[in-house]
Order: sequence, then C-alpha cells, then structure tokens
Amino acid sequence: MGFIVMARVPLFFWGLTALVSVLWFVSDSLWVSPFAYFPFRSVFVQFSGILAVVMMAVALVLALRLRSLERWVGGLDKVYRLHKWLGIGSLVLATLHWWWAKGTKWMVGWGWLEKPAGKGAGQQLAGLEAWFRGQRGLAETLGEWAFYAAAVLIVLALVKAFPYHLFRKTHKLLAVVFLPLAWHSFILMKFDYWAAPIGWLTQFAVVAGSIAAVLLLLSWPGKVRKVPGEVVSVTRYPELRVFEFLVRVEQGWSVHNPGQFAFITSDAAEGPHPYTIASDWNPETRCLKFVVKELGDHTRRASHRICEGMPVTLEGPYGGFDFEDDCRTQIWVGAGIGITPFIARMGRLASKPDNRTIYLFHPTADVSEEALTKLRADAEAAGVNLVIRCSRTEGRLTPEEIRDAVPDWQGASLWFCGPVGMARTLFNEFRRWGLPARRMHREFFEMR
Repeated sequence: MGFIVMARVPLFFWGLTALVSVLWFVSDSLWVSPFAYFPFRSVFVQFSGILAVVMMAVALVLALRLRSLERWVGGLDKVYRLHKWLGIGSLVLATLHWWWAKGTKWMVGWGWLEKPAGKGAGQQLAGLEAWFRGQRGLAETLGEWAFYAAAVLIVLALVKAFPYHLFRKTHKLLAVVFLPLAWHSFILMKFDYWAAPIGWLTQFAVVAGSIAAVLLLLSWPGKVRKVPGEVVSVTRYPELRVFEFLVRVEQGWSVHNPGQFAFITSDAAEGPHPYTIASDWNPETRCLKFVVKELGDHTRRASHRICEGMPVTLEGPYGGFDFEDDCRTQIWVGAGIGITPFIARMGRLASKPDNRTIYLFHPTADVSEEALTKLRADAEAAGVNLVIRCSRTEGRLTPEEIRDAVPDWQGASLWFCGPVGMARTLFNEFRRWGLPARRMHREFFEMR
C-alpha cells in the first residue's frame, strides 16, 4: 500500500484536472471553427479560469485538515503535498488566464493584434443573464487585483528562505483573496455553462472553497483536536543542533500511533508548527517526546524559547506513517532527524513485540555519543538490528549497502523518512531491483 498511498497525490491532482477538463469539453471545445486567435482566446479564458478556481477551491478545503480527507489521501503530509501542487497548478493556470485576457488587450494596443469588428448591439439580454452582464466590470476588476495578490502570496509560500512566522500569516491571506476570485468566477463563467455539469461542478467548488476560506479565517481547523500541555523536560544536543523535549498532556488527547505527528503552539504569535512524535503513548505518564533539529528560522527560535514549565497547545495526532503491513521483514531508513518516527516505533515494540525482523539504518552527518547511546538502547530493547553510518567519516550510505545487509530484502517492506534526494535514489534502486512499489513507504514531512 505504500507506493499506492504516495501515488494518491498525483492521482488526485491529475484526476481532478481530467474531471474538470472532460466536463468542460462536454460543453465546449478549444478547437474553434474557423480557428483564429480571438475565438480561441474566448474559450481558453473560460477553460483556464474554471480549472484554476476549482484547483484553488480544493486546496482551501484540504487546508481544513479534515480527518476524512487525511485518511483518503494517506496522511496529513500527503494532504499538504497535494495542497501545494494544487496551489502551483492554480497559479500557472491563473497566469495563463490573466495573460490571454489582459495581455491580448495590451497586444491590441501595441498594434500586434487587430481586434475583430464588433457585431452591433446583438441580442437584448433580460432577467438573470442581464444582471450577470451588468456585474462584469466589477468582477473583472476584483479578479485582476485578487490574482496579483494571490500570485505574490503563492510565490512567497514557495520560497523556503521566507520566514515561517511570516509565511503562516501571509499564507492565511489567500483565504481572503479567494473570495473576490470566487465572485469573479461566479459572474464571468459563460452563462450557457450554468445548465451543464461543468457549471454545477464549478459553482459547487466555488461555494465549498468560500466556506473553507471563511472557516480558515476563523481559525477553525484543528479546534476540536487541541489539548493543553506543559513542557516537563528539555534536553539539548548542541553538536547535532537538536533538542528534545517532553510534553505532559491533559485529558482529551487521542491515542496516537508511532510515526504520527502533532502541531504544537509554544508562541501564539508564531502559531502551530508540526513536530513528529518520538515516543509511544503511555497513559500513566501522559508524556509525548519530540526531537527537533534546528533546520529553519522557526525551529531555531523554538530551541531557545521552549523550556521546562512552559505551557503549550497540542493539536493532533496526524499522519499515516504507521508501519502496518503484512511483511515479516521491514527495512527502516531514518536519515538525520528522520530517525524520530522510528524512535517512537521502537518504544512501542519494546513493550509490544510483533515478531518482525527489522533493520534500522541511521545515516547522519553529525554525531552525539549521548544521543547514539540512547538510540542503541532503544534498538536493543525493541529487538531491532541497528546500523549507524556517520557520513562525514564513513561516507554516504548507499542503497546497495542496505540491500546487502538484509538477507531476505526481496520479501521486506521499506520505510523511509529523511531528505528528498536520498528517498528518490533509494526508491528508484529498490524498484529497479524488483521490490514491489506497494511495499515502499515514505513520510513527506514538508508543510510548505
């Protein structure tokens, strides 16, 4: 199921694109006759605008962090990955839509194109269609300026150097921007589409996206899954630029599975940030362990801010990286800070063995003997075969070394958490060697 779950993101993205396209082609066509620039422009502006607004609406619904969608997509990490690609897709389509609409007028003004002669007064419109026509000017103006704002906000979200606390605040503005875009689409969609499936789908998406936008502005997502907690201990590993902290949670926390994560708010101004839970659930202590590496501006500030006795708010648990399959042998690869979900799973196995043969590979550039001693103890208690590779002194861990260290790798499943490049190389090689894609699992721990 691993690759199938990972494949749901492109499947949903291209499936949505295909659905909108098919329904649109049932009602219209890009192949106008006779084929000319301006007739093509008319239909392409409709097609690109509809597909862009539907993608953006679905992206907003995904941002609500609904349990049903999380289960279907395969975990919140995949939900946010799909959210990201829908945002990129809507930006590309909206840019094309804007250029064919606005750029054409500029090219006419520059003398590059000659606008066809008008057809006179045409048919007198009445009723609802006449009202829609009367709203066109306002809808066009709102849509144009909302597009400029959305383009800036989406690009900022994609720039990793843009500080997280600013990203969180600016990204929320996309919910505001969507509302005039929804009105733009509602008014400017071709009136004939209203009686066709493409019109029904578009208006359903616009309404759903608008409701999601309002809920996001009201900070509704996750409210029912939030519980208060208190930091009870903090351990720092300066040589790794890593810190570990324990949070005791109050009543109301849903029992989590190893491999899941939670959003923690330690500063209201910064807002919630996702952290992988590095411990199994113990109802007696009610403590959750988090191991965090200083990878960005937020985690660097958090390492100095989080201290013993600090009140925090937790939201979750989320994620579908749960180690559940029917393989008797599992290969785990936790690269760098990607070791955290495996630490949690080893905690579970120490108290509840499942009789699997497990090989854990932990490649790391930085070394802390204190941290590695803990890791070795966790592996021994869980009955896990541990291989530690310091890449600075021993070189990079290769897929071939992993394969050769596991006698029955052909019947194993592969679980990976770590850098994107290593995941791509590892999965490509094991797939080339014949390991079924359904037995490969990966945690996409990127929320922007």
